[in-house]
Order: sequence, then structure tokens, then C-alpha cells
Amino acid sequence: MQRNYIHIALLMVFVLFLNSCKEEEYALPSPKSGLNNDVIKRSIGPNLAGQNLEFAYAMAIPDAEGKIVSARVEATIAGASGTYMEKRSFYTNSSGVDVGIQVADTAITEGNATVVNFTRDTCAATLRYFYKIPDEAKGKEVTFTFSATASNGKTATYKMGPYTVAKMDMALDLAVTNNANCYISIENMAVYNATDAALNADKIDLVYLYRNITGITFGHALMAPATSAEYLDGLVLPAGVSNDAQIKKVWALRDRHLARLQYGVYVDDMDFQKLSLEGSPNYALNLKAESGIWLETANKNYRAYVYVNAVNANGSARISIKRYLVN
Repeated sequence: MQRNYIHIALLMVFVLFLNSCKEEEYALPSPKSGLNNDVIKRSIGPNLAGQNLEFAYAMAIPDAEGKIVSARVEATIAGASGTYMEKRSFYTNSSGVDVGIQVADTAITEGNATVVNFTRDTCAATLRYFYKIPDEAKGKEVTFTFSATASNGKTATYKMGPYTVAKMDMALDLAVTNNANCYISIENMAVYNATDAALNADKIDLVYLYRNITGITFGHALMAPATSAEYLDGLVLPAGVSNDAQIKKVWALRDRHLARLQYGVYVDDMDFQKLSLEGSPNYALNLKAESGIWLETANKNYRAYVYVNAVNANGSARISIKRYLVN
């Protein structure tokens, strides 16, 4: 009799176990009443003047309660020209591709605000907002207030930020050529030939050289005008070009803003603030594509990261620069 009770008890445990393992049927959740909204920031990395802060703004209301009639974004600092909100609502299809469906005829940006008035009946939408960071926002914080309005008069708001805008500047794809356009100004973020370098003599911080010397690894080089004559290898500098600099060569620091490659690495303001080049030379030899240099100007006004995008065997290269104003 005791053995039968044990068997019955074990059978009940087994049945309970099977019941607990049964998969519950999935049911779509009931839509939340009222007008709801949410925002995600899509852009990553330091917030640089001239670049976009990108957001996806989602809003929804149950179909029985009304339709969405407008969406609005207001920034605490007016965006630069090129700030806009998409007139299309985006969703991701089964292949992972973003698909846009037009929901409005116009999107208007005036001052600090961007507004989209819907012309298509919809109870749910996700709009992309692009804020072009203005120069006047450097070193400041910017905050965004997103809001949506429904046909029943209800509104919903969502705040994002504050986001700190970096102080640094950026210049992309500057072409340098040996013994010609080879004089680089960090202050002006520009490249000059000998004639123009003489007119900007006090602002020339680097010289680009290419030398193919038997028995010496020289190649593509960046150096301060004040470097030893042996490194200049016969180059006659324009009158007044004589600035010094401290330089440190680095490999594989592929800043995504400058390199525009797949690497999620960024040089930020803090990197320049912590940079110490004490005891560094004033030249960097044998530079390759995807290498770079840290630099501090002789007057200590600027620190920079110069990235080498590409080099050519004919004695030319393409560089990009991030620059930070210290003083």
C-alpha cells in the first residue's frame, strides 16, 4: 500500500512538471491608452560642430482615440542650416532595411523649433530628427524637447539631454604634396604652398615631406619647421616659417570622424586635455596610411591629432585633423 502511494505521488509530480513546461500562448499586449512617445539618440561619439545629432522620435495613440496631427522638436540652441525632421515615418522590414512612408508634405524649421504637420491619417509614427550642431554651441550644453499632438487635443512630451558639444574643430581630407602644398597650419586648419605659407609664416606648424633615400627609412613625414636641417633634407623654408612643435607618432588610432572607417574609436576633448607630449621630438618619419600624430604647438595654444587617411608613392598624402584650443 505504501509503495502504491509513492507511485501515485511521483506520477502527480511528473504531471505538474509537464504542465509547468507547457508554452503559454502569446497574445499581443493591449495598447496603452492615451498619446505616448519615446525617443532614442542614434548618433554616437563626441558631439562636434558641423556634425549631426540624430534622434528617432516615436509616437502612438490607440486608433479608437484619435490620430497624430503634428510633431515638434525645440532645441535650447538653434541648430545650424541643415537641421530638419523627416517627413517620413520609418519602420524596419523583415530584411532589416529601414523603410520610410511619407506622413507629411512639409517640415518647417524656424529658430529653435522644427515642426511636422501630418497630412496622412496615422495613429503611430517614428520620425528622424537631425540637429546640425552650430559653431556657437561649442563647449556648451544643448537640450531637446520633443512633443506630439493628437486629433483629440492630447499632447505628449519627452526631453533629451543635456548633451555637451565638444570644443574641438575638425578638417577633413586635406591634400598635401611634397615640395609644393606641404605647409600645414593647425590654427587655420589649412594647407599652403610656399608663397601662401610666407604670408602666414607665424601660423605654419607642420611641413609634409616625402623622401626615398637609400638605406634610410624616411618615407612620408610630418615635422615642425624648426626641426634639424638634416630632416628637412634640402628643403628651403619660406621666409619667416620657423615654428617648433612637439610631435608623437601613433599607429592604428582610427578616429571614426576622421577615418570614416568601421572602428568605433573617437578622439574627444578629454584626450586633448590629458595629453602630455613632454620630451617628444619635433618630427615623425615613415608615416603610413591609418597612422597619425599627436601635436602641441610651440605657443601651447593648440593640441591636435593629425590622421593620415592615405599616402601615395608619388609623394603625396591625404590627412584629416582634429584640433583643440587650449588657451
